[in-house]
Amino acid sequence: MTNIKYVEMGDKEFWFTLDRHLSEKEFETKVNSKQGYVLLENDKPVGLLRYNLFWDNTPFCTMLFIDWNCQKRGYGRQLLEHWEKDMKSQGYDFALTSTRVDESAQHFYRKLGYKDCGGLLIDIPNYEQPMEIFLIKRIS
Repeated sequence: MTNIKYVEMGDKEFWFTLDRHLSEKEFETKVNSKQGYVLLENDKPVGLLRYNLFWDNTPFCTMLFIDWNCQKRGYGRQLLEHWEKDMKSQGYDFALTSTRVDESAQHFYRKLGYKDCGGLLIDIPNYEQPMEIFLIKRIS
């Protein structure tokens, strides 16, 4: 049985096993602003989703990750759909996300109705990375 809840301070240890990009200060911000979720399988945390507001007015999923041992069970879809419903209930009509071109997540998002809407290329020395694809979806 799965359950999705807003991230809480008590989720901190689990969170940082999957998310190595967020600072502790930003984790506290996600908790306080309810901009993160934890998916539990039989009361054990196995996945997370965090977001912010792009342009301060557009929901932007900044990370969705399911523990490697629990992938391919539909948990990513559950988290994303839960987030979309929450965003719709808050009055938003569309959502954004992104992924690097060398990651397979782009196929996951497209399968769930997201379409390409642009890209970002960072070529500054010491910060280079493959292009980031931006994807968009009207949420209903």
